This record gives sequence, C-alpha cells and structure tokens, in this order.
Amino acid sequence: MRAIGQDEFGGPEVLKVIEVARPVPGPAEVLVRVHAAGVNPTDSWHRATGGLAGAVIPLGWDVSGVVEEVGAGVTTLAPGDEVFGMPRHPIPAGTYAEYVTSSARHLARKPARLSHQQAAALPLAGLTAWQALVETADIRPGQRVLIHAAAGGVGHLAVQIAKARGAHVIGTARSAKHDFLRSLGADELIDYTEAEFENAIDPVDVVLDAIGGAYGPRSLRTLRPGGVLVALASPAEAYLAEQARPLGLRAGFMIVEADHAGMREIAALAEAGLLRAELDTVLPLEQAAKAHELADSRRTTGKIVLSVAD
Repeated sequence: MRAIGQDEFGGPEVLKVIEVARPVPGPAEVLVRVHAAGVNPTDSWHRATGGLAGAVIPLGWDVSGVVEEVGAGVTTLAPGDEVFGMPRHPIPAGTYAEYVTSSARHLARKPARLSHQQAAALPLAGLTAWQALVETADIRPGQRVLIHAAAGGVGHLAVQIAKARGAHVIGTARSAKHDFLRSLGADELIDYTEAEFENAIDPVDVVLDAIGGAYGPRSLRTLRPGGVLVALASPAEAYLAEQARPLGLRAGFMIVEADHAGMREIAALAEAGLLRAELDTVLPLEQAAKAHELADSRRTTGKIVLSVAD
C-alpha cells in the first residue's frame, strides 16, 4: 500500500510516498481503509525533530474511513462501517496511508452529515479542545473563556465547543479572521497585532493557550481567582503551575489522549450541527509535503486534510 514516509528529520521536503505492507488488525483492533487523514502541528513537530521519542515514526493520527477487517474480540464495529477517530495518540498511528489499524475503542461512527474529509479534520483538534475545556477546565454555562489562536485548528473547534457548553467566548486572532469567528459564535475578538489582550478584556474563568511562550504568564493576568489555564504548546509550559498556585489559579500542560467516549461526544456535536471543521485546504496523499508546508506557515484558517481514497 502507499504511505508517506521519511528517512531523516527536516522540512516538508523530507516527506515522500513509499510502499509498505498492508497492516493486519490484532486482537481488539480493526483495519480501516483510509479515505482522509487530517494534518496537525504535532505531525510537523515529529517530522522535523522526532518529537518526544526522537525517532522517525509513521506520521498522522486523524483518520476517517471504512472498516475493512476486524480482529478477534471486536464487537462494536463490522466491515463496511464508516468511522473516524485518533488512533493510539500519542503513540504513532500512521494515518498518512491507504490503510491503518486502530483499537476499535479509539474510533467512533462517522456522522452521516459529514464527508470523510470533514470528519478527518475533527478528531485530534476536536478531542484536544474537548479534553481541555470540558474534562480539564470543567467549563460551565455563563463562564468567560479566552481562546488564543481562535481561528486555528484547535481554536476554531474550541470556540464551538465552548459555545455549545453555554460559555461567553473571547478569541485572539488577526482582524481578517474575525468575521469567520463570529460566524462560529465568538462573542468578543481581539486582534493581537493591535492590542495587548491582557489589557483589552475583563477577567475570565478559563484560558486555552495553543501558542505558548510569553502568552502563558500574560494569560495568567487575565484570570479570576479560581481560574484555569490549559497550555497546549509545549511540555515546558508545565512551569506555569508554579506561577499560578500563589495567585489562587490552576494551570498546566495537557497532551490529548485517544478517547472513545470523547470521540462519541465530538460525533454527537457534529451530528447536531453544533461542531464543524473549517477545511482550509484539501490535498491528495502524494502532496503531503505541500500540506506540511502550508501547516508550517501557521497562517491557515481551520484544518488541512489529505484525501486518500475517493
């Protein structure tokens, strides 16, 4: 089968189409024929550096496709089922390929109203937003939530999830993206190139920070007592907990985990029309390098997706 591989770390140009053996599902696993695979910043990080493992790995975690085979013990899925999910994360999955194996419990049934390309854009970014806002920060109706990089892959889904939970949503983004974010339900928007966000808003209950660096300490200054900051950008952001504690705040770094229950929540929101992924660009599998080039620019709105099978 065709897959995307690399022999060395580096820029998008190291990615190439390779031929590898089709995987075989093990116990409690299914084989999925990949129709589309989402592209995420973590993919670029692993391509360039090897990530936390420091090793070349099969790229891609987001997948939408059709179950081809089931392994021993699988009772929830059958061949022909349309599914989507985020297999194994943070362990390598390799969804940039024509077929991928996954634990049956790392997938959910694809919402009928979504195409495979739309569904493939949701799992990693959607689960990140869900686990950060709902399971970590425990947002409640009426709370004020600040979302940095609100037009990005995680950000634009976080806006929708926060609104679905009844929150008042404030986002940071360039002014050219404000109309798009208003269409998703954002209540207040700040152009970070024109104003310092910490001086432009009233206190908030929750901050979701996908940028890192100085944004973490600055964001702490926006929180009410008892507020929560969830950092996504780097393990180094764990130091924020020490700064937050004396202020009566909670802060920490989060890595998204494969999660069947969370995937079902994402699917339910999408089926109800409350969550949709904006597709910035869709490219064929063989143009994975171009997809990574666009992702590395950090100027996309929404998600980039690789189309694998019609």
